[in-house]
Amino acid sequence: MAFENLTKRLQMALRRIAGKTHLTENDIEEMMKEVRLSLLEADVNYKVVKDFTFEIKELALGEKIMKGLNPGEQVVKIVNDELIKLMGPDAETVKFSPGAKTVIMMVGLQGAGKTTTAGKLGWFLRKNNEKKPLLIAADIYRPAAIDQLVSVGEKLDIPVFSLGTTIKPEEIVIKGLKYADENNFDLVIIDTAGRLHINETLMDELVSIKKIATPDEILLTVDAMTGQDAVNVSVAFNEALGITGCILTKLDGDTRGGAALSIRKMTGIPIKFSGTGEKLTEIEIFHPERMASRILGMGDILSLIEKATESIDEAEAMSMMEKMMSGNFNFNDLLKQMKMVKRMGAFSGILKMLPGGSQLQNVDKVDDKQLVYIEAIIHSMTIDERKKPELLERSSSRRNRVASGSGRSTTEVNRLISLLEKQTQMMKRMPGMSPSALEKMASGEAIKVNPKPGKGRGFHY
Repeated sequence: MAFENLTKRLQMALRRIAGKTHLTENDIEEMMKEVRLSLLEADVNYKVVKDFTFEIKELALGEKIMKGLNPGEQVVKIVNDELIKLMGPDAETVKFSPGAKTVIMMVGLQGAGKTTTAGKLGWFLRKNNEKKPLLIAADIYRPAAIDQLVSVGEKLDIPVFSLGTTIKPEEIVIKGLKYADENNFDLVIIDTAGRLHINETLMDELVSIKKIATPDEILLTVDAMTGQDAVNVSVAFNEALGITGCILTKLDGDTRGGAALSIRKMTGIPIKFSGTGEKLTEIEIFHPERMASRILGMGDILSLIEKATESIDEAEAMSMMEKMMSGNFNFNDLLKQMKMVKRMGAFSGILKMLPGGSQLQNVDKVDDKQLVYIEAIIHSMTIDERKKPELLERSSSRRNRVASGSGRSTTEVNRLISLLEKQTQMMKRMPGMSPSALEKMASGEAIKVNPKPGKGRGFHY
């Protein structure tokens, strides 16, 4: 998960002063050594690290902090605020043209995920801004690049304009823009060619396409795992094209964080979106304040709520809560709950959005297959057993049969029966539950999955 090592190191550094009622200059100096080292290990640009730590030290040594109440907490707030300034300060998204259509030109090096991101962006802007997107396949060099974009378009139900690999990219763009006008597309996303490294031929072609398309946005796709090398790439593309924003990909991977913390400071280019997973729907607006909160291990409740709101049908969730509170919650309802959790994305990612979630032991080893195991057990039950859990509670032979049919252990079946009972009893004791609490329950927050089940089996609650 992104920033994992950085988060741990920063938390260790801040723990030196957290809770202290009095700070000395030596306390601040020791903390700053840890902060500096954690940022350098995260591959943040050296100049960024130097300026960042200088600002924090100056503010932390201020008279109001040193002599004020809860100075440790105030220093943590300073670090949080400076992280936001480093990456932001505010979230930015696509600036749409006031005319008939908005044109977005996607650029970047090979391997950064540009083609997939073009499709993701089209899906996101259609869903959230009610746009009618068209993808233009202008990468004629990389093997299967056009096929890849067409495949992405088909999966997302977004049309792709292509003319094969024998037509010049400039001509493809000219005809693609004409096709967009003729068919009333109000959003055009051009997937341009990339290279393994920056060269003059690539830049000349991109400059030529820019003159033809006059794009409203030129978005640079940057692999978040490249660290501060992303700064050099951003500078080169910006000097040639005038980049309007960046999209960070692979933030769900083993990312040290250098790119996210360096690009804005060094280039002035805002990070507008981030790719948060391999699914074609896993893209979100980059919020500096939320990212700073994640980096410091404070969670990201706002993003979690947004995920829940997008993934959970309110009427369905209300119906489920009523059943739970009435004591009629059964295995069919639990199966629906599991599907809600899966729609929200990787379970480990959901846990990390909770305050302190990133500090949970083995959180990255939480396996979404545990939810699959639960489904397998439920699917091995008869219709009557799903509707009437008490049938299983009373009969060990039924439980053994379900375990055998699902390929799981009888212990796991017993735990699942216990989970159902616990959730129902808990809801009965909580009358007048608020909608926000409902979202937590419907999102499966009551479930604690064991990341190390032992011998490849087991989950617990």
